[in-house]
Amino acid sequence: MSIEENKALIRRSLEEIWNKGNLDAVDKFYAVDGIDHNAPPGSPPGFDFMKQFHSIILPAVPDIRVTVDDFIAEGDKVVCRFTASGTQQGEFMGIPPTGKQFTIMEIRIYRINGGKIVECWGLFDEMGMMRQLGVIPPMGKR
Repeated sequence: MSIEENKALIRRSLEEIWNKGNLDAVDKFYAVDGIDHNAPPGSPPGFDFMKQFHSIILPAVPDIRVTVDDFIAEGDKVVCRFTASGTQQGEFMGIPPTGKQFTIMEIRIYRINGGKIVECWGLFDEMGMMRQLGVIPPMGKR
């Protein structure tokens, strides 16, 4: 696939999985034997962790939206910087519903082979999200 096709694949995957909440799309975009380098120890193999994570966050933040801010691509890799925002309306990671909105940035690196995502790495502003949800105090305040 070309670099432009790889970027389009990532854009479509974000739209289908995050913005439309279509968990079945994980199998459409991600290889069955792929590796999610962000999955915590003890997680299901491959991209099953991603399905598990989405099945937890989508009910907790039903209005979640992802907006692509930037792509950088070379060869079989695509780096995507995107913004995620939503309102926590259900329990998430042991946090009772807060009704608060959050907006965070995330950066992910995807490796694509045969028209599917086979590996991904990423970082997201978890601390910023927790601050916005009121779970931890803003910096400098106790």
